[in-house]
Amino acid sequence: MTEEELVVAAREGDDAAFKELVVRFEPVVARTVIGMLGDCTEAEDVGQETFVRFYKALSAFRGESSVGTYLTRIAMNLSLNELKRRKRRLLRFTKKPVEELHDLADQRQERGRDIDKERVWAAIDGLEEKFRSVVVLRLIDGYSTEEAARILGIPLGTVLSRLSRGQKKLRGLLEPHVGVQS
Repeated sequence: MTEEELVVAAREGDDAAFKELVVRFEPVVARTVIGMLGDCTEAEDVGQETFVRFYKALSAFRGESSVGTYLTRIAMNLSLNELKRRKRRLLRFTKKPVEELHDLADQRQERGRDIDKERVWAAIDGLEEKFRSVVVLRLIDGYSTEEAARILGIPLGTVLSRLSRGQKKLRGLLEPHVGVQS
């Protein structure tokens, strides 16, 4: 079945059709959420909540964008909300500036990955949310600039600017490690 046919069937109460949508789009949602939050239990929760919200919004889904783009927007918004919650929790328990704690809040539980990948993910984690969201959508998820603008609800020029600045910041974070062997 096409994604449109699956949406129609799921809207009509076909649980198997909704399950198929989850199977097809779980990797898309996981890539976005893990790119924003790291590989952690909160990422799993946000991934599940993305599909819960999609299920509840099926009747309102007009198909103006693909299901993948729609789910990515939900996942991105929920991820940004989780990042804000993390910052509030950290501020409650410490008086250090958020910037100093950012790395602690977003540590990845890397298993079986080489040092270079860990450094890249750590650098992405070190980006401010507004840059990280654009970098994840464009460079990790592979969305076009126009799609990223729609998902984030920001102008195209803002996406281009944030992508450029985010890439510069990433280069700055990664330059000290270029050529370093561990």
